[in-house]
Amino acid sequence: MGPLLLEPDLKERVWGGEKLKNLYGKKTPFKYTGESWEVACHEHGASIIAAGPYKGLTLCALLQTHGHQILGEGYEKGHKFPLLVKIIDAKEDLSVQVHPDDAYANIIENGELGKSEAWVIMEAEKGAKLIIGLKKGTTQEAFMTALKANQLEQVLNEVEVKPGDVFNIPAGLIHAIGKGILLAEVQQNSDTTYRVYDWNRVGLDGKSRDLHIDKSKETIDFLDTYSTLPIHGSVVVRDNIKHTYFILNQYFALETIEMDGSLKQLNEKGYEIYMVLEGSGQLEGNHESLEVKKGDSFLIPASCKDYTFSGKMKLLKTYVPISIEDTLKELEAKGVQKEAIRIQ
Repeated sequence: MGPLLLEPDLKERVWGGEKLKNLYGKKTPFKYTGESWEVACHEHGASIIAAGPYKGLTLCALLQTHGHQILGEGYEKGHKFPLLVKIIDAKEDLSVQVHPDDAYANIIENGELGKSEAWVIMEAEKGAKLIIGLKKGTTQEAFMTALKANQLEQVLNEVEVKPGDVFNIPAGLIHAIGKGILLAEVQQNSDTTYRVYDWNRVGLDGKSRDLHIDKSKETIDFLDTYSTLPIHGSVVVRDNIKHTYFILNQYFALETIEMDGSLKQLNEKGYEIYMVLEGSGQLEGNHESLEVKKGDSFLIPASCKDYTFSGKMKLLKTYVPISIEDTLKELEAKGVQKEAIRIQ
């Protein structure tokens, strides 16, 4: 099986914009589109194979018939696809929200996964900001007091962003994407979000959107043990190609590749997921060839053991590490500085 180019499942959102259609050529029926589920196999949305012999099938359907070829030796039929990759276009501020971890979601959300995620800023208007975490020293009592007084902004930590910034957003970290930001998101395959505050607006149906105050109180990490600054990552240049390694945890690894020329990759561990952040080029593997451009996403199946990129591109790469310890050893052997990446 060759590389699988995917057509996204697009989502209308009250805070969404027009960049996914106007700048990235996404075929959306909505005037304002907030989310493009690029690589998705979830009950709330699935991406579709866009080219090749399996064109027109959803990723979920193809996994049912060719799961072992796609996911490799660790695949067990019926197991949930572990990742969800999106592009988010925030014309307006998203709600202030938090996601549960696996243990909480499994009990409270009837077996759903928790949601740890990461963001790569693709575009940002001047002065655009994220909310990430709480101001230092904010207690649960201070948080609830500010929320009840409709003054939550006083305890939220804001970070101004620029294209290329990468942030780790583990479960329990309160956050919000600010207006004027377009980003790529890699996350656990979960659609569980607890809204804390929604700027007193109404949804697409004209009604106030639900808030989840009690669940949020039980989920937010008030110790605020996570760094809220962008991750600089560990840069390794090989054959004039820049590899930057940012995150390694039990759910996913995240890195970027900046290239101008040709890059041959070996796929020894299983499936891998890519998104073109900038530029365009060609992808070849198992005698199949794809033209890829900015905003495209694709999955390299486990059965595609080597593949080659050519062109001038910046790529986002993500995969599920089989073992954090073993993966870290392999990265260090490539020259990656452990201290420069986020490991959790």
